[in-house]
Amino acid sequence: MITFLVCIALLILGYFTYGKFVEKVFGVNVERPTPAYTHGDGVDYVPMNVTRNSLIQLLNIAGTGPIFGPIMGALYGPVAFIWIVVGCIFAGAVHDYLTGMISLRNKGAHLPELATKFLGKAMKHVVNAFALLLLLLVGTVFVTTPADLLYVLMDGKVPILILVGAIFLYYILATLMPIDKIIGRLYPYFGALLIISAVGVFIGLLVKGAPIPEISLKNFHPDNTPIFPLIFFTITCGALSGFHATQSPIISRTTENERQGRKIFYGMMIAEGVIAMIWAAAAMSLFDGYGGLKEMLAAGGPGLVVSEVSKMMLGGIGGTLAVLGVVVLPITSGDTAFRSARMIIAEYLNYAQKKLTSRLWIAIPLFAISIVLTQIDFNILWRYFSWANQTTAVIALFVGAMYLYVAKKNYFIALIPGTFILVMVLAYILNAPIGFRLPMNIAWIGSAIGTVILLALFFRAANKNRANNLPLEEDVSDWKGVA
Repeated sequence: MITFLVCIALLILGYFTYGKFVEKVFGVNVERPTPAYTHGDGVDYVPMNVTRNSLIQLLNIAGTGPIFGPIMGALYGPVAFIWIVVGCIFAGAVHDYLTGMISLRNKGAHLPELATKFLGKAMKHVVNAFALLLLLLVGTVFVTTPADLLYVLMDGKVPILILVGAIFLYYILATLMPIDKIIGRLYPYFGALLIISAVGVFIGLLVKGAPIPEISLKNFHPDNTPIFPLIFFTITCGALSGFHATQSPIISRTTENERQGRKIFYGMMIAEGVIAMIWAAAAMSLFDGYGGLKEMLAAGGPGLVVSEVSKMMLGGIGGTLAVLGVVVLPITSGDTAFRSARMIIAEYLNYAQKKLTSRLWIAIPLFAISIVLTQIDFNILWRYFSWANQTTAVIALFVGAMYLYVAKKNYFIALIPGTFILVMVLAYILNAPIGFRLPMNIAWIGSAIGTVILLALFFRAANKNRANNLPLEEDVSDWKGVA
């Protein structure tokens, strides 16, 4: 259990050390008014305190990803721990912090608008398409997974169709209502349930002395599935996830002061990494080896693993609460996925969202498309979601690198992880069954060539932006309010 406990400690230490370094590189301005005040509309731009914002951010970004992903990634063995820790501290938390803070400086803009500004107008349509595809896939996946978990929890007594309908009804309300009316009020309670369930499993592992494997670079996957690049598409939300770039701008519109950014954006990603570590460790240690875990996944998927782990660690009542905590995760990411999609389309069309009817014109078609997508096989949806997710993370990290490059600050904190995951994204799509199906050695060569070309284009644009003194933030000097 030494590796497991050391990894948890490293994640926490990362928040107080590297997180503080990233904050210093970015340079917070506590005197600058935030969009919650300068653009307050009572719907999306609403000031909320740091505790509420932090819990909402955690629930927004923590779908089933930091649980289902690490459970499936546990098949690779302790190498999964390495990716969670390194990825979370140096990639995922940096990604979340920079997208949140850059959005904060630019009227709470979403990723497509930021990519258009910092990476060029040619990116506008591409990033909008990618972001909307990702959000629709997330919303759809996070309708089916909680419905399946609830169906199992209720022993099949409530038809799956009714559960899906109830979740969709909640999503519609959360998408249309002002953020402080439903999300802002319910999320603190949901957040408490999530934290209690994760802490409960953690304590259970310690008390029972679970045989969590120690550090090893060996691939333990029963099917000998290669670690590179697949682990980076199996464990995403617990280490690095582009979906977070679509969620951070929601909270950048409700943040009261820039000094709160490290706790809200960097800190909540670290919290998600801790959750991922707990579930990866439980999956590795409680099913008589990796073969047993594989059989459990084949029998009922990650949802069955969650149910069994919860019962083993916490008993009947505690296990039920833990499963409910896991059910909360996808629901509280699905609702904000649809909300983000509505905001992105509104920004793209320059369509004001203060009136309910204006929100309905955008929301109804989104939900109609999602209902159609629920009929597609979940495994196919998840594969496309994983690739779109990490591709979006690449775009977000390059936006952060461009911002810092133009500001003449340490842009390597974003460029290095962005380049690394770019190599993996290109290699994956060139090799994968959902992509071009090229042999792996050819895929690596193609990935290297593609990465070099894209880096050259990045530096060409970066030098041009720096020479032209690209404005990095919205001018709020004439705002007369008091933040």
